Amino acid sequence: MSTLKNAPSSPAHASADRPISLTAPSGIDRAAHHRLDEAWLAAAWSHPTTRVFVVSGGQVLIDDRPDGTTEIVMTPAFEAPVTETHRYFLGTDADGVSYFALQKDSLPGRMDQSARPAGLREAGLLLSDRDAALMVHAVALENWQRLHRFCSRCGERTVIAAAGHVRRCQACGAEHYPRTDPAVIMLVTDDQDRALLGRQVHWPEGRFSTLAGFVEPGESIEASVAREVFEEAGVTVGEVEYIASQPWPFPSSLMLGFFARATSSEINVDGEEIHEARWFSREDLAAAFESGEVLPPYGISIASRLIERWYGRPLPKPGDVI
Repeated sequence: MSTLKNAPSSPAHASADRPISLTAPSGIDRAAHHRLDEAWLAAAWSHPTTRVFVVSGGQVLIDDRPDGTTEIVMTPAFEAPVTETHRYFLGTDADGVSYFALQKDSLPGRMDQSARPAGLREAGLLLSDRDAALMVHAVALENWQRLHRFCSRCGERTVIAAAGHVRRCQACGAEHYPRTDPAVIMLVTDDQDRALLGRQVHWPEGRFSTLAGFVEPGESIEASVAREVFEEAGVTVGEVEYIASQPWPFPSSLMLGFFARATSSEINVDGEEIHEARWFSREDLAAAFESGEVLPPYGISIASRLIERWYGRPLPKPGDVI
């Protein structure tokens, strides 16, 4: 039976322990106590310092600035596109500036030559901590709103409340809240300190990453780690150590990152989710990166940080010469 350690220990190569994307302090107070205060929300919306941006299909407009930074294109509220209901209050910053997102069927036309649409997988690596946090919040709300327009109790259409954070059914009185699906993602190592990496069936040739899966109803997270590793790779695990979490609104997950210690080493992939899995020593992985045989996981994912904590240095990026 696996056991969960709640206090993560630092691997031997702590210098590679870089921040996890989308998790840094943002300076934004979500100020949830204002969500039901319609008078306060109206005043905040009309304030000249308030900033607004549009979210559509998981994308926002971003602007690559001449100084090398990238930011979300925001406007004062009085310049924002008109919307009757899909206006989401995201919070305030230390200067008292309020931030709102508007859900629209499409993004507005480009405001200048440098503005362009981008999804979170791209923008999350470019934006400041503040803008990344605002975008994560907005994309998560938009995903939930688009997929939960009807009451799961009686089937009637629901209406938006609490500045985008609740949907209410006026027929039966039920209230519905944004869902977050817990998912586990884990770097498994064996008694030789080799890492188990797998390639999903729909990934390009050579793309390897950590194993992952959803927590099932009535299941503990450590049991989920053990079950997913065994189902996908046929490897049993014992000790499970929690490392960190990452919001993952694609469309509604929270990734819970772990190290897990294997108690067996024979690999037997399921062939449905995982096409190939291999044990890598650090030397094996470095050589595979250098030859191009193995491509690292996408940089925004917590998977990269889990592997780096074991690997001891940052993973190569596309175009890197090793």
